[in-house]
Amino acid sequence: MREARKIVVILEPSDEGGFTAYAPELSGCISEGETKEEALANIREAIKLYLESAGDDLPPDDVA
Repeated sequence: MREARKIVVILEPSDEGGFTAYAPELSGCISEGETKEEALANIREAIKLYLESAGDDLPPDDVA
């Protein structure tokens, strides 16, 4: 069984309102949301798509 991978996510308030979330170790992997919960859900999806395109499938539940 493959070991779960942890990816650090930074969540910051956006100047325009809402929140911006990004994963520093994944260049260009960034997302936004009106609420913290929405921004985190969006970055989970962005990370999953980023890793799938890189050939590394990570289930969204493994994103901390």
